[in-house]
Amino acid sequence: MQRLDALRFALAGGIYGAACVALVTICALLDVPGFKPFTDLLVQFYGFYGYSVSAVGILIGAFWGLVEGFFHFGIFAWLYNMLLGRR
Repeated sequence: MQRLDALRFALAGGIYGAACVALVTICALLDVPGFKPFTDLLVQFYGFYGYSVSAVGILIGAFWGLVEGFFHFGIFAWLYNMLLGRR
């Protein structure tokens, strides 16, 4: 099996996380049905860091989505590579 480039995988995960948080916030601002529960969770997680369902919240949420996605996907790629080497 092929090893993952942990940095690139983490960066892709960070971009994905930022896009998801930004898209959910935009949909909530446009009153698209079904997005309120997701933004309620985002306010719980990121509200301490300044996130809200607003135009500024899109940027703050995208930043924290990038950081969290980078961290989680990076850990996943590192763990995958480590387990791959233990044959």
